Formats: sequence, C-alpha cells, structure tokens
Amino acid sequence: MKNFVLTVLLLFLSSCEDNFQEIKKINNYINFPAGVSEQIRLIYSDSAKIKAILTSSLNKDYTNQQFPYSEFPNGIKITFFDKDKNMTTVTSNYAITYTRTNIVDLIGDVVINNYDGSVLKTSQLYWDPQQEWLFTEQKFSFKNADYDIIGKRLDTNRSFTIFNTGQLDGKVMVEEIENATAINEN
Repeated sequence: MKNFVLTVLLLFLSSCEDNFQEIKKINNYINFPAGVSEQIRLIYSDSAKIKAILTSSLNKDYTNQQFPYSEFPNGIKITFFDKDKNMTTVTSNYAITYTRTNIVDLIGDVVINNYDGSVLKTSQLYWDPQQEWLFTEQKFSFKNADYDIIGKRLDTNRSFTIFNTGQLDGKVMVEEIENATAINEN
C-alpha cells in the first residue's frame, strides 16, 4: 500500500506544471488598459478646419503605464487633409502611439495613398507627426509619376520631397540635359 501511495504521489507531482508566471500575468492589474474604446472616429481640427480623421474598430489606452502608450490592435485608417483639402490616407493592420515620444508605429500592410497619386507600401513604418517625418528599416515600395522603386530603409518627409534610402531596385525618371557638351567642357 505504501508503494501504491508513493507511486500516485509521484505521478501527481510530475503531472503538475509551474503556472506561476501565468498566474502572475492574470493577477497583474498594472497591465490593464486605463480605457478601451470600440468603433472610434476621432476628428482633429484646427481653426474650424478638419486636418485629420482617424477611424479604428478598437483602441486600448495604456496611458496609466510607466511608459504610456495607446494601441490600435485591429488597425487604423487616418485621412489627412491639407490646406487645399487634398486627402492623403494611411492604413495599417496595427498601430501604437507612444505618448512621451509622440512616435507612431504602424505595423502590417502599411499603405500611404497620397493625394498626388503616389503610394508607399511597407510592413512597418514609424511616423513622427510633429516633425512630419516617416522612417523604416523594412523593405518598402514607392510609386509615383517619376519613381517605381523597391528599397530597404526609408527616411523621408511627409510629402516625399526629401527621400533618403538604402539599397534600391526599380525605375527612376531622369531628365536629359540639352547642353550636355557645354557642361562637360566647363
């Protein structure tokens, strides 16, 4: 009988798992969001003019954390309007905004459709709205009237007029200079 009890006890102890870390996660109220919003539509305006509209099916506000942030786990769509009412649309499958740094991290099928017809696609893009600057270390594609490129690493302003990048592959429109001979002689 003693061997039977000892065998059952050993089987019982060997079948138990260490779930302490999982229990800590469940009981960790610090990681709960300060607020959760569903089906949001946020309109940003300045001087009674609409500048941007953000829509998302879910927002989790973690501004109660030591490093505050807000996440959009189901993705976002942001439509920007310039002074001439031209629209630029930004979409991604996931987004997170860091409150202290004001950096937005867009992840998963990031697409920017600019009003001028240019399109930027990548898997991840960081955006600094204060500086109106975009950057990524990921592979990207960019198309407009003059470019059809694929590259890795992008550092650009919002209007794509300053365009720093790493390795490129694709087509670039180059203007031919009429007086090439005169330029070479000088």
